[in-house]
Amino acid sequence: MDVLALVYQYLFRWVIAPVSDQFLGLFDLNGRLCIAFLFTSYAIAYGLFRVRRSRGQTDAYTFWQFIGGSRVHFHPSALLDYRYYFVRAILKVVLVIPVVGLVDPYVLRSGDYISFFTRLWGARVQVEEHVALSLLYGLGVFLMQDFIHYWAHRAYHSRYLWAFHKVHHSASVLVPVTASRVHFVEKVIERLIDIIFLGAYAGVFWYACGGEISRYTLFGVTYMVFILNALAANLRHSHVWLSFGARVEHVLNSPAQHQIHHSDAPRHFNKNFGINLSVWDWMFGTLYVTQSKPEAIRFGTGEADYQRYLTLYSLIVTPFVEAVGKLRQLKPLSGVSVVEVSSVSATARIAPRAVAPAAGTDAGPAS
Repeated sequence: MDVLALVYQYLFRWVIAPVSDQFLGLFDLNGRLCIAFLFTSYAIAYGLFRVRRSRGQTDAYTFWQFIGGSRVHFHPSALLDYRYYFVRAILKVVLVIPVVGLVDPYVLRSGDYISFFTRLWGARVQVEEHVALSLLYGLGVFLMQDFIHYWAHRAYHSRYLWAFHKVHHSASVLVPVTASRVHFVEKVIERLIDIIFLGAYAGVFWYACGGEISRYTLFGVTYMVFILNALAANLRHSHVWLSFGARVEHVLNSPAQHQIHHSDAPRHFNKNFGINLSVWDWMFGTLYVTQSKPEAIRFGTGEADYQRYLTLYSLIVTPFVEAVGKLRQLKPLSGVSVVEVSSVSATARIAPRAVAPAAGTDAGPAS
C-alpha cells in the first residue's frame, strides 16, 4: 500500500499536477492561450470573414472554412501541437524549472543591484508610488523583455541553436497552440535571460525611485501584455491573414508578419523576429511589411524534416541529435573544408518545404 501511495505521489507531482495546471492555464489571463484571448482573436477573425465575404474577397462559405477548417485544425501537425501542449507542462516541471534553479543562485537579482548602488551612491528617498510611475515601470519591463526576446529569437536562428528552434518552425500548419511548440532548451534560455535582464532593469529603476514600484495591471495582468494579447495575438499562429498596414507594422507585429516569419519562401527567411513589436525589426534591418492582400505561403522546414517531427519523441530528442551532428561537422572531412560543409548545410536550410495550406489565402472550401 505504501508503494502505491509513493507511486501516486510521484505521478501527482510530475504528471497529474502539471497537466492539470496546464489545462487551467486556458482560463488564466496571464497566458496568451487563455479562452478570453482566443475568443477576442476569433471575434476579430469573424469580422474579417464577414467583410471579405461581402466584398467577394474569399471563397470560404463558412467561418470554419475561413479559419482553415478540418484540413488545418485536425491536420497531424495540429494534433501533435495539442498533445505537446500538455507534455510541455511535464517537461517544465521535470527539466526547465530544475535547470533554471541550478543557475538562479548565481544570477544577480534586483536586490543585488539596489545594494550595489546604495553602497556606491547612498540610499535614496523613496518617491510616492502613483499610477503614472507604475505605468512607466510596466512599460519599461515590456520594452526590455520584447527587446531581449527579439535578439534571443535571432540567436535561435543561428547555426547551433536552430536545431532547437526548428521544433517551433516544423509545424506545417499553424493553430494558436502552435505557439507552445517550443523546445525545453529554448524555454530554459528564455527564463534565464528574463531573470538576468529584468532583474537588472528592476534594480536600476527601483533604486532610482528609492524603493520597489509595482507594475500597473489590468485584471491582474501587466497592462501591455493584456492589451496586445487581446488584439488578435492568437491569429499569429493561424491561417487567417491580418495585416496592420505598412505604417503600423513598423511598430506592431501583425499576425500576417508572423506568418511570413514561418514561410518557406527564401525571400521571407530571417524576417520579422519581433515578438510583440516590429520596431526592432525596423531598426535592425529584418522588417518585412505586409499588405491587405494575402500572400500564398507555406509552412514547415523542408520535405526531409517533415517526416522527422511527427511524434512527441522527435520534438524533444531530434534537436539534440542534430546539434551533435553539427558539432561533428566542425572537424574537416578528408578533402572537404569546413566552408564547404557549411555551404551544404546552408543549401539544406533552403530546400523546398512541405506543402501546407496557404496562410490567409481564404481560398477554397476546407473540409
